[in-house]
Amino acid sequence: MDPINLKKVKPSEVQTLLNVSREMFFTAFAHLNTVDDMALYAAKAFTIEKLSEELSNPDSHFYFAILNENIAGYIKLNTHTAQTEFQDPQALEIERIYVGAKFQNQQIGKQLLQFAIDKAVENKCEYIWLGVWDANHNAIRFYKRHGFQIFSSHEFMLGNDKQTDLLMKKVLEENL
Repeated sequence: MDPINLKKVKPSEVQTLLNVSREMFFTAFAHLNTVDDMALYAAKAFTIEKLSEELSNPDSHFYFAILNENIAGYIKLNTHTAQTEFQDPQALEIERIYVGAKFQNQQIGKQLLQFAIDKAVENKCEYIWLGVWDANHNAIRFYKRHGFQIFSSHEFMLGNDKQTDLLMKKVLEENL
């Protein structure tokens, strides 16, 4: 396993973040959804304006995973009111975690997840949580292997398709 370098995304890198976000999202989910639903979702979630707004939020943090000078993936962490669901000051949300197709099976996702857990511990959070599409069985298994448990669910609109996200969390014993 080659270690990744994590680099906080700066507002001036919004175009790079947009390109990486769109590419990794479409690679991960386009084959499982309609072209129209993917386009409708991307038109709202992946724009310069939307990502600039997210980057300017002091409670949202994007990091690029760099491997051999290439962006191999990225992660978005939310605290406090930036969290999409609970806004719990004792929690950290992983809103996005993606690894590029050509970087799969190199333990990059594991390193990104550990980085998030370390950030949550550092910030004295009681737990870390995320939402994962219920049809993304590989991701669900991955999170379970790393101590996450399903505790709820919510609806997620991908374009016009109502999908279900499972909400998973990992209690951080060291901070209780």
